[in-house]
Amino acid sequence: MRALAIAATGMSAQQTNLEVIANNIANINTTGFKRARAEFTDLLYQAERAQGVPNVDGALPVPEGALVGLGVHTVGVRNLHMQGPLANTGNPLDLAINGRGWFQVTSPGGDTLYTRAGAFSKGPNGELVTADGYLVEPAITFPVDTTEIVINESGNVYAKRAGQPLPQLLGQLTLASFANDAGLEPLGNNLYRETAASGQPVTGPAADGGFGKINQAYLESSNVDPVKEITELISAQRAYEMNSKVIQAADEMAATVSKGIR
Repeated sequence: MRALAIAATGMSAQQTNLEVIANNIANINTTGFKRARAEFTDLLYQAERAQGVPNVDGALPVPEGALVGLGVHTVGVRNLHMQGPLANTGNPLDLAINGRGWFQVTSPGGDTLYTRAGAFSKGPNGELVTADGYLVEPAITFPVDTTEIVINESGNVYAKRAGQPLPQLLGQLTLASFANDAGLEPLGNNLYRETAASGQPVTGPAADGGFGKINQAYLESSNVDPVKEITELISAQRAYEMNSKVIQAADEMAATVSKGIR
């Protein structure tokens, strides 16, 4: 009975949907996290009767055929790269992007990775690094005698040093943007990697050429909406229950037939 297999694909799809929603809720307080959405498509259709073909010689074509769907499957899990709310932290090394763009960091293996989580710190030699110790690019190194750090909306990094009346320009942070942000590969730890689907990065200074502004002493919060996630959680649960009811009904129908045969 095809209903059993069809309903099983529905339960599998809703299980994937539930897992995606659970991951969104789990990361509701993760800095720079972007919520995901499971997307589905219908499976092949089995033709019981073809449309557009005459049933008998001399008759008009059949206007409507009989095509029975074989279920559903997951076509992808899309990351929704929408702006998250900004939260003030008071930490001068916390940076948030207000608009398009990604911070660029270098992994220990030399690969360039991308992140929206700007919770940066100083390394052992004054380097600007991520929480995992990855270098932020372009490299910025703060002098030992730095007393104050100022980073403007364009990404210019200034350090006020002891005994100097004017701040010193240390460099400028640049941002990267992609034609298809959803095509970036999430690696965990708030990091993403370029793929063929995302396209090659275009880099430039913040607040220029379509790039967002950099806000010092702010962090971009997760863009997960708890109310929306709970609503979708209830919807996924109801869909899962309905598919299980279909399996139960199909099993009872098959039992009725088997009893009749006996």
